[in-house]
Amino acid sequence: MSLRRTVFSLLISSVLASTAHAATVGRAEDIPDLKLGQRVLVDDGTCPAGQVKEVRGAKMTEKGVARTSTCVPRYGPKSK
Repeated sequence: MSLRRTVFSLLISSVLASTAHAATVGRAEDIPDLKLGQRVLVDDGTCPAGQVKEVRGAKMTEKGVARTSTCVPRYGPKSK
């Protein structure tokens, strides 16, 4: 029974880990409500070849969540 619990917990953790990837959008304006700590990949062509812009919800301000962006390496095939 302990083995079943271990296998089940590993299965659940792998499913949750696979859903934690950042979403990809075409423009930074397509992100209406960025949450604190959330990361979104933006493929708008502003970064060098082989990289994509990552927009993060950096900190809370009086107006909402402040955003920061950096270029990060692109993993996998380019999506539309």
